[in-house]
Amino acid sequence: MTATELGQGDLERIQRRTVGVLALGQVLGGIAFGATVSLGALLAADLSGDDALSGLATASVTLGAAAAAIPLARFASRRGRRLSLTAGNLLALVGVGIVITAASIRSFPVLLVGVILIGMGNAGNLQSRFAATDLASAQHRGRDLSIVVWSTTIGGVAGPFLLTPGEVIGQALGMPHLTGSYVFSLIAQALALALYLIALRPDPLLLALRIARDEGRGAVLGASVDRPVAARYAIFAVAGSHAVMASVMAMTPIHLSHMAHGMHGMATTETDVTTLVGLTIGLHVAGMYGLSPVFGILSDRWGRVRVVLLGQALLTASLLTAIFAGENPVGVMAALILLGLGWSAATVAGAALLTESSTTLQRPRRQGISDSLMSLTAAVGAALAGLVLTNFGYGGLGAAALVIVIAITALSPLARVRPAA
Repeated sequence: MTATELGQGDLERIQRRTVGVLALGQVLGGIAFGATVSLGALLAADLSGDDALSGLATASVTLGAAAAAIPLARFASRRGRRLSLTAGNLLALVGVGIVITAASIRSFPVLLVGVILIGMGNAGNLQSRFAATDLASAQHRGRDLSIVVWSTTIGGVAGPFLLTPGEVIGQALGMPHLTGSYVFSLIAQALALALYLIALRPDPLLLALRIARDEGRGAVLGASVDRPVAARYAIFAVAGSHAVMASVMAMTPIHLSHMAHGMHGMATTETDVTTLVGLTIGLHVAGMYGLSPVFGILSDRWGRVRVVLLGQALLTASLLTAIFAGENPVGVMAALILLGLGWSAATVAGAALLTESSTTLQRPRRQGISDSLMSLTAAVGAALAGLVLTNFGYGGLGAAALVIVIAITALSPLARVRPAA
C-alpha cells in the first residue's frame, strides 16, 4: 500500500504501533543508560583520583551525543529512523565494553572514550521522541511524544536501583569495581537493537516524508508549517533546560558521597553510599519521566510556550531548594525530583514546539541541531559543574544554573512570533 492509498484509520493504526515500539525501546534504553548516569561520575573520580574531574564523565556522555546527533539525524533523513536508532544502539554497546575495559586497566582516558561512545548511542536514543511525532496529528503530538518519553521511567528508575545488585553480580563474575551494573546495560542495549530492527516497520519518518509530498495529506501532519523564530527559541529552551538538569544532576552523586562520609550519623560504607546515590538518582529519573504524559497533554491543551514556562518555574523551585537545603539528604532528594519535573515539562513542550514550527523536510535537520546543542551545552555545564562544586559548593552550583532559567523565561515572547504572511 502506497502513502497516497493509506486511509486516516490506517495512519492512526501505524502511529499507535510506532509509539508502542518506541515506548518499549525506551524502557530498554532507560535500563541501559541508568547505570551509566549513576556510575559515570563515581568511576571518573575513582580512576582519576580527583573529584574535580568527575564531571567529565557526564560531559563525555553529552559530548558524544552532541557529536553524533546531526550525523544520525542526516542518516535518518536518508535511511529512516529504524536504521538510525539501531546504529545508536551499536555505538552504545561498543562504548559499554570499553568502559568495562577501562575500569579493568585503571585508565581514565580510556574510560572517557567509552563514555563518549555511550553518549553517541544516547543521541540515537534521544531521536525516539521525535520519531513519535513523525506521523502524529497536531492535536496529539505532545501526547504521543510524551508517552515515549514516559516509557523511559520504567528502565530509568530501575537502572540506578540496580547499582547494588549489579555490584554483587559483578563480583561474582570477577568484573572490576563499580562496573557490575553494566551487565544490565549490555543486555538491554542488545534487546533494543533487535526490537527496532525487526519491529519498527513501516519507518515513520520515511512514510511521513512520502505523505508530505501529497499537499492534501501533508497538511494534516503540518508538513508545510515553518516558524523559524519559534523553532530557534524551542532549540534554546530545550538546550538550556537540559544544561541546568545535567550540571546539577552530574554533581549530585559526588555531593551525596561527601555528605555520607562527612556528616555524623551518616553511613560510610561503599554499599550505603551507592544505595543513597541510587535512591536519589532514581527519584530524579522518576521526576524526569513519570509525569511526562501530563506535560504532553497540557502542552496540547494549554500551548507549548506555557508548559515551557511551567518547566522553568519548577526548575527555579529545584535550584532554590538546592541553594537553601542542599546540605541535607532530604533536601537534595526534593531538589532532584523538582529538577526532573522541570526538565520534563520544558523538553516535552519544547520538542513539540520545535516539531510543529518546522516543515516535514526541515524537521530532521532542526531536530538534529537541537539534540546536538542540547548535548553540547550540557557537556560544558557538567564539565564546569565539577569546578563550581569544588569551589562554591552545591548551593553555588544551583545559583549559577539559575541564570540560564532566567534567560529562557525572558526570551519566551520570541516563541509567539508568527511567520510573515
